[in-house]
Amino acid sequence: MQLIPIPGLSPLTAKLCQNHQLRGLIDGMGQYGLAKSLGIGSLSAKTFIALYPGVAEYMQRTKEQAAAQGFVENPSGRRLYLPNIRNKNATARAGAERAAINTSMQGAASDLIKRAMTDISRWLSDGLKSKLMMQVHDELVLNAPEIKLDLVKEKLPQMMAKVDEGILKVPLIAEVGAGMNWGKAH
Repeated sequence: MQLIPIPGLSPLTAKLCQNHQLRGLIDGMGQYGLAKSLGIGSLSAKTFIALYPGVAEYMQRTKEQAAAQGFVENPSGRRLYLPNIRNKNATARAGAERAAINTSMQGAASDLIKRAMTDISRWLSDGLKSKLMMQVHDELVLNAPEIKLDLVKEKLPQMMAKVDEGILKVPLIAEVGAGMNWGKAH
């Protein structure tokens, strides 16, 4: 993930983005986890969370649905059963609630990257002399000859952006980097 400086960003928001805490928040981190992670007070964390009401609403809706059904489904229909979702022990229940929230996000990401890998592998094998080497979280590492690099750099983001059809309600944006190794490609 490449961070792009945004003029006027508050120091707290910049720190949050830099430390990828927003992703943690979406994956189920609550007010106290966010405060601890950033080294800020819980009131500041609560204020930040309030800036994104859709996230809080999504999290609450997911918890309620999980408690009602005893499971959550990712966008492709895979289920995670949550035996502790109705547990009287608050710690056990909170763990199940975090898992419920995380499953939806991680499940969608997993489905998307698998679709991308399938489509891209098929495309690369069509005479491009390029290979899909590995997956690292939400990134794909390819080996392409220099003569095919411009084509791969042009086509890859288009292919990755198309894999979300029917899954996401927002556009998926993919970026491509090139280098002699994974580190230099960033």
